[in-house]
Amino acid sequence: MLCLVRGDIMSRIGKKPIQIPNGVEVKIESNNVYVKGPKGQLNYTLPEGITLKLEEKTLTITRNGDDKKQRAMHGLTRSLLYNMITGVSEGFSRSLQIHGVGYRAQVSGDKLILNVGYSHPVEFKLPEGIKAVVDEKQTTITIQGIDKQLVGQVAANIRSIRPPDAYKGKGIRYADEVLKLKPGKTGKK
Repeated sequence: MLCLVRGDIMSRIGKKPIQIPNGVEVKIESNNVYVKGPKGQLNYTLPEGITLKLEEKTLTITRNGDDKKQRAMHGLTRSLLYNMITGVSEGFSRSLQIHGVGYRAQVSGDKLILNVGYSHPVEFKLPEGIKAVVDEKQTTITIQGIDKQLVGQVAANIRSIRPPDAYKGKGIRYADEVLKLKPGKTGKK
């Protein structure tokens, strides 16, 4: 039987150093981290007990103690900082598909207008820093931005306007989402 001493456990994710790509600038001021790149700027406030060390183009995250909360925040902080660096250099995107006869979408300024089977078109206001692109057929929506959490949340909010139907599959779904459709009632023979 394998037994681990809790004090020796180190976060596998948290101890990985982050390589900073060219064109990205990281600035640490007391408890705040500022990441600036070609696509924009993001900031993050470090949790208590987590420290950063910046050497040339490598960012290392360490924790001061070994209590449960600091162990949990160690890996989380590393993941959030990595996503910030990736976001300002490359950006994030999430694709949604619209399925249904007459269902379509269009972008008008900072609003996404959806015709998805309701008696009226649904207007969805895009938050600042988020951009929506609709293809020519008006059935694929791509949400783009530098904040991974915000991109995912906006995509989830748009999907919740008309989630996919369990029987026919009509509605808004993620591009990589696989639906298992329910069989309908069978008629008399």
